[in-house]
Amino acid sequence: MKQKFTAVYKKSGKWYVGWIEEILGANSQAKTKKELKENLKEALGLVIETNRLINRRETSDQKITREPLEISL
Repeated sequence: MKQKFTAVYKKSGKWYVGWIEEILGANSQAKTKKELKENLKEALGLVIETNRLINRRETSDQKITREPLEISL
């Protein structure tokens, strides 16, 4: 399933810094905007993967239900 997120880019001296607007902690920096975009994709994937692992570990002993949730904004 493809999801869309908002990448925010800012030039800071000789570097570009950026973050994903919707996901706290998904940020990076790079010397080019193209490299930054790739870094942000990787950071976003790592944050989502880490959040899932933490959540599953913390709820492993509980009776819970997981299901996909789709929203339109």
